Amino acid sequence: MGERSEQELLNDLAERYGIASDYYDYWGHRHPTSDQTKRAILAAMGVQASTADDVQRALAAYEEAPWRRSCDPVMVRPADGNVGLWSFRVPVAVGADQEVRILWEVTDESGHRRYSGEAGPGLVPAETRTVDGERRARFELPVPSGLTTGYYDLTARAIVLTRCAEGTLRLILVPPQCYVPPQFHQGDRIWGVALQLYALRSARNWGVGDLGDLAEFLTWAAKDLGAGVIGLNPLHALKNSRPYYISPYSPDSRLYLNVLYLDVERIPEYAESMAAHQLMEEGRFRSRLEAMRKSDEIDYDQVAGAKRTVLEALFKTFQERHCACQGNALQPLTERGRAFEQYVREEGELLEMFALFQALSEELRLTHPQAWVWQEWPEAYQHPQSPAVTAFRAGQQVRIRFHQYLQWVVGEQLRQVAGQARELGMPIGLYHDLALGSDRSGSDAWVFQDVFAPKADAGCPPDAFALEGQNWGLPPINPVRLRESGYRMFIELLRKNLKYGGALRLDHVMGLFRLFWIPRGMPASAGAYVRYPVEDLLGILALESVRHRAVIVGEDLGTVPDSVRARLASARVLSYRVFYFERWDDGNWKAPAAYPAQAMAVVATHDLPTLAGFWTGQDIEIRSKLGLYPDEGARRRALEQRQREKSGVLRALNSEGLLPSGLTEDPASAPEMTPELCRAIHVYLGRTPSWVVLASLEDVLGEVAQVNVPGTVDSYPNWSRKTALTLEDLREDPRPHQLAAMLREPRGLKK
Repeated sequence: MGERSEQELLNDLAERYGIASDYYDYWGHRHPTSDQTKRAILAAMGVQASTADDVQRALAAYEEAPWRRSCDPVMVRPADGNVGLWSFRVPVAVGADQEVRILWEVTDESGHRRYSGEAGPGLVPAETRTVDGERRARFELPVPSGLTTGYYDLTARAIVLTRCAEGTLRLILVPPQCYVPPQFHQGDRIWGVALQLYALRSARNWGVGDLGDLAEFLTWAAKDLGAGVIGLNPLHALKNSRPYYISPYSPDSRLYLNVLYLDVERIPEYAESMAAHQLMEEGRFRSRLEAMRKSDEIDYDQVAGAKRTVLEALFKTFQERHCACQGNALQPLTERGRAFEQYVREEGELLEMFALFQALSEELRLTHPQAWVWQEWPEAYQHPQSPAVTAFRAGQQVRIRFHQYLQWVVGEQLRQVAGQARELGMPIGLYHDLALGSDRSGSDAWVFQDVFAPKADAGCPPDAFALEGQNWGLPPINPVRLRESGYRMFIELLRKNLKYGGALRLDHVMGLFRLFWIPRGMPASAGAYVRYPVEDLLGILALESVRHRAVIVGEDLGTVPDSVRARLASARVLSYRVFYFERWDDGNWKAPAAYPAQAMAVVATHDLPTLAGFWTGQDIEIRSKLGLYPDEGARRRALEQRQREKSGVLRALNSEGLLPSGLTEDPASAPEMTPELCRAIHVYLGRTPSWVVLASLEDVLGEVAQVNVPGTVDSYPNWSRKTALTLEDLREDPRPHQLAAMLREPRGLKK
């Protein structure tokens, strides 16, 4: 190693940790990864590489790490009857005259022993190495055959003379592909509606769309419109405080749900709580609710405060009537109390830690009001396993139970809506969205500090959409640490986001392959790609998809290599095709027949203008007012380009015979987006072979303002606008019914 140059050693170390040596941007230009970036990303992974000696030590540690444990932490293999060999290392000298015996057993997820056996004596080492002055030997053993897909623990004990070594390998056997409903294989295609749940208005909600609204919307969409799927924004847990903590794509936790979506009056304890009813009867409280309902934008802090006040009363009633919470023990008094106890037991440590974080956040917000994020808490509380946190946990069990209760009741309501979709015969039902990452100040980042890389941000390099690149402010997951943990967090993320619906969209699915890391304090242009163990992750994704009988959709927008889309397609991950972007190299729109069948087709996303906003150039004007164009010339060029794009859309519609009466390919003939033009564009998508087509509620209602303007926080009301119509008025509006009728026909569907 000493004969190699420092540059070669650094390149070697970066390669071993998955840091790409270069990347090609949107325009095809090559960007080599600088040494400064390599060292900074390595440091974010916990690897010191500042000097040549550091790099040499890090390389040696990397090489020796597998030899310091008896076996690898995890192995993911296809369950095809030929899963190969696994390694077991014995930390003793093995001579020719020494007999080695390895006793092993395989247990399944229930802890039941499935197989056991013995290898040796007479085993021959596959490799030997001296580590810390001790000779170690590695043996390769066949994985027991006959195991079906699932998670197993393969535990082994090696005996050499009077010494022994023990270790456990997490064995994950996976199917080759994700779940696909039989009707898709038979050629069926479906359509549905995508909505931002928080934006729903109704005469009864508390100023934010809730799960009661979702239940009513779903029933109407399935029965009256013939929709087979309802697409939702991420429902992840948030702090619900403007302006920084309301984005569903930067959540507190991706493992648990946002309790702001609770329909408080449908919680069973509401009917039993005199205190809650007294609160609701107060004139000031009723006036507060009415003001929140009438507002065109969501006041997250006010809504969260109002709901929390009543939820506190409901939890008190729950303790009195159903389940006493005393110390560490739960004392169920009714069947409902026993259901809560079972939920807490099944959720285990993950829920306990999430609830502990919420309780600790409340306490420290009172005692240290300037410490808004956990990184600013007193150092004694910054790690979940510290003595101070352990003491707090022991003394605040009732408060921890409160937050567990909130997750229980919101999960109950969401599960009921998902069940309702099944009862209505919807092919998919609820379609959820899994955000790429979690906020660095949230509970996930606090609980899984050993897996996240807090000294880096995820983002993307410069492209046509963002000339300076994008920094999403999300701490990336360290792929090395993720594997060492047996992929525990990834598995839990999938399980918790798959259990309430029939489909899951993975935001920025490229993150399974590689993710653009930006060292903190450096510009996005200085970032680099880090590779992830994609075959392992895709295998686990397929396993959980099949178990939950849920379709997987991969948001594969941006610069995505053909090889990535091909690999996702072979794993039966649906592609995500956006009408705005589906064009040929010459700028012309692709014909419906050019769309892939294994895909979900949509007009736009939450980060793009609505159809009405696109047509009027509202998004360009907003970006101009916010100073997101470098000069007036850039704004003018954007408007000129938009005219060409509108002409292209009209030309594409004309080629399919879909131009509404009175329109031509000249944009001047269509100065605004009409319901007829909106329907024509959706019918265009409806003619594609894509298995699923989604129409956004904003487009159905002709909304002009877009949901989110990337690059803004408090200068635009992101994630806050409500729909123009209430649910009650929406049911009477002709536009959804007209669009549904026209979409059902090209999809081959009946109401």
